Amino acid sequence: MLVSGRRRLLTALLQAQKWPIQPSRDMRLVQFQAPHLVGPHLGLETGNGGGVINLNAFDPTLPKTMIQFLEQGEVTLSVARRALAAQLPVLPRSEVTFLAPVTRPDKVVCVGMNYVDHCKEQNVPVPKEPIIFSKFASSIVGPYDEVVLPPESQEVDWEVELAVVIGKKGKHIKATDAMAHVAGFTVAHDVSARDWQMRRNGKQWLLGKTFDTFCPLGPALVTKDSVADPHNLKICCRVNGEVVQSSNTKQMVFKTEELIAWVSQFVTFYPGDVILTGTPPGVGVFRKPPVFLKKGDEVQCEIEELGVIINKVV
Repeated sequence: MLVSGRRRLLTALLQAQKWPIQPSRDMRLVQFQAPHLVGPHLGLETGNGGGVINLNAFDPTLPKTMIQFLEQGEVTLSVARRALAAQLPVLPRSEVTFLAPVTRPDKVVCVGMNYVDHCKEQNVPVPKEPIIFSKFASSIVGPYDEVVLPPESQEVDWEVELAVVIGKKGKHIKATDAMAHVAGFTVAHDVSARDWQMRRNGKQWLLGKTFDTFCPLGPALVTKDSVADPHNLKICCRVNGEVVQSSNTKQMVFKTEELIAWVSQFVTFYPGDVILTGTPPGVGVFRKPPVFLKKGDEVQCEIEELGVIINKVV
């Protein structure tokens, strides 16, 4: 991205920010690139919407990917805490390119119909068990990357979601132990091709959910100890500046602990695995008439304390 493009994005980011800037004592882990650096690096976002501290410059022995960082657990987290406490140089936001905070996870687990108000929107009963599907990891893109409309779909829709990032391996995890397996939280955009989700492919959801670029994540992995209550956060989505989804994560039917306990009956969780926890009401497909994304649209997904991701539709 050119410098002028980064400046425009920074301006849009500041305009999009609706909730207070978070203090820099919060640990906000990021993956980023910069013109003067070779390859991806790990960093700390200095507050919600701030610049970036290069963790790999602070300690060259640290891994350069989030998954490797999470796999080392407390060893690497303690280094990040020391960096947070030190007075370190900050790269201006306009000079870095944010990547998704997690790339190439073992799995991306998704949850359907997990907001009470979203169920009411569809006139369907609240599920008695979590409805689980998935996206392929290849759908993940960065927080300010473009969403590409596939020629195979005419009904691409928006969905803002709270994403949980796993920090510790586990199987058959009890709900009471679940948060010990969580690294933190981030913002996700569960882009969805409704024609493929609802009518094609035998009504299996996978293909409609997993086109390339259909999973923007970011801007940061906010560690769990930096989030006051993940189940009481304002969550909203704007399309071209208009609020289309506005709710609170307290509307979630199954909370983080229940979801981890449920899914870990079937699969082993690994560090870096991502769980998209469902979307609130206001999606395009249930509007009358339905509304879908078109070329040139800009989607902003924002969650209180976590930040905002901004994706242009091309």
